[in-house]
Amino acid sequence: MAYDQQAADRIQKIAAKGKGLFSRKMFGGVCHLLNGNIFCGLYNGYLILRLGEKGAAEALRSPVTRPFDIAGRPMKGWVMVAPDGWGDDEILAAWIDEAKTFVATLKKK
Repeated sequence: MAYDQQAADRIQKIAAKGKGLFSRKMFGGVCHLLNGNIFCGLYNGYLILRLGEKGAAEALRSPVTRPFDIAGRPMKGWVMVAPDGWGDDEILAAWIDEAKTFVATLKKK
């Protein structure tokens, strides 16, 4: 499955800042990892974020988000943000920073 290279480049530009970061093709798109843990990515035009259960519950109050569910079973602590929810680079950076902050609390892989 192809993905939006322009969107992937925007995410990469913001997500790649910092130590312990790398990217990998996954879920038919590109995911960004911190210390071996995925914190964000691109899936079918949606920004996917790992926010933890509390952060995801808060994020899901927004009309631009939905649970991250690609196999009929939502992944706990993850959300998908519609493209109109991260059209501005400042907003995109805020989403990514929130995910990075959560993932930084996880054990390194």
